[in-house]
Amino acid sequence: MIRKAKDIDEQTPWQEMTVGGEIPEGGTARLTMTGEWRSNVPVWEQDKCKQCLLCVPFCPDSSIPVTAGKRAEFDFDHCKGCGICWKVCPFAAIRMEKEEKA
Repeated sequence: MIRKAKDIDEQTPWQEMTVGGEIPEGGTARLTMTGEWRSNVPVWEQDKCKQCLLCVPFCPDSSIPVTAGKRAEFDFDHCKGCGICWKVCPFAAIRMEKEEKA
């Protein structure tokens, strides 16, 4: 029986681990919290935002949710701080800051 990644720990025999590079089942990025990889964090300045939504399709992690046609705060569970949203924002409504880890 091959174990899922979430069930593998230091005591797992190598015979029970998934072969590297092999995807044993369908998955979704929603299950993988990648936000902790970030070293820079985007800061959304709502007062400067014109709701053009240009940042939304450029985000490679789909970390900018839209509700009722308006963007909302970043999904920091998945945002990796790449800065693409900051680069494409024509209104300087996004700035990048060094992330302070607790």
